Amino acid sequence: MGILEILLLVFFVLVAFLLVGMVLIQDEQGDGLAGMFGGGSQSTFGSRSGNVLTKTTSVLGGLFIIVALGLAVLFRTPDTGDIAAAARQAGAKNVEWWNAQPTDPALEVPAPTAAPVTVPAPAPTVPAKK
Repeated sequence: MGILEILLLVFFVLVAFLLVGMVLIQDEQGDGLAGMFGGGSQSTFGSRSGNVLTKTTSVLGGLFIIVALGLAVLFRTPDTGDIAAAARQAGAKNVEWWNAQPTDPALEVPAPTAAPVTVPAPAPTVPAKK
């Protein structure tokens, strides 16, 4: 992992914590979903849309998305090592993986052996008394 990836990851975590903090700090001034349709104020986005906390939250949200996309590009799987190609390559080796023989002799299952069958001797017969 290079220094750029580490710095970007630390910046991402920092932006995430700041974004959560900014959302929690903001005062709930609207009526929520009812205020959106009821028209609690005259402007489109409410009367306090230009608040410093709102603008800071918007900037942090944009940074969060941009850094998340940057991290996704940096940590993506290489084109030659995708999962589908690995599955195709493994499938070419063992078509029926359930029938494949284990390579480690310690993992081999011993063949079942039949236990010797012993037939009990017949009980001696006692002549009947007359």
